[in-house]
Amino acid sequence: MLPIYLASSSPRRKMLLEQLGLPFTVVPPDVKEEGHDGLPPRKLVEALAAKKARAVAPAISRGLVLAADTVVVFQDRVLGKPAGPREAAFMLRLLSGNEHEVYTGLAVMEKPSGRLVVTHECTSVRFRTLEEEEIARYVATGEPLDKAGAYAAQGLGAIFIAGIKGCYFNVVGLPLARLARVLREFGVDPLKCFLEK
Repeated sequence: MLPIYLASSSPRRKMLLEQLGLPFTVVPPDVKEEGHDGLPPRKLVEALAAKKARAVAPAISRGLVLAADTVVVFQDRVLGKPAGPREAAFMLRLLSGNEHEVYTGLAVMEKPSGRLVVTHECTSVRFRTLEEEEIARYVATGEPLDKAGAYAAQGLGAIFIAGIKGCYFNVVGLPLARLARVLREFGVDPLKCFLEK
């Protein structure tokens, strides 16, 4: 099997990839997530995921570089990571009582061929109506400060989610079903690998 390199410093993506039981090495990309203003969300996350994969690829001689990027979108407005507590509270007020979309771009690059597959996943998430006091308390935990859309579906933010349509793992940051399909295009089948251990 080709070695797998996760181009991410996200502990959530690392945890999700571990669920597939595939051995991998974390290689955080050194990229600025900017310069793609004006792109529709699906194109934005695909461009950023591809940028991360390309940033890590030169350090790899052989294997698969896997990268992802996630944004929250509310009424065509892209919500990335909040700049601080005030912006986090603002984002949570926007999402309160409403439905929004979570887009994750996924890029897998093979080395040394340079073959690149880029795709995305979209999931709809509905929030219950939030009270100001609980928004303030949640922001005070610090959890929303490094999360797109200012919440963590796999953490305390789960108490705000009234419903999800689509891939839950996409909301956390790595759509596992879509990833497995892409990996199979490169000859890596997670189930087969697990059985051969």
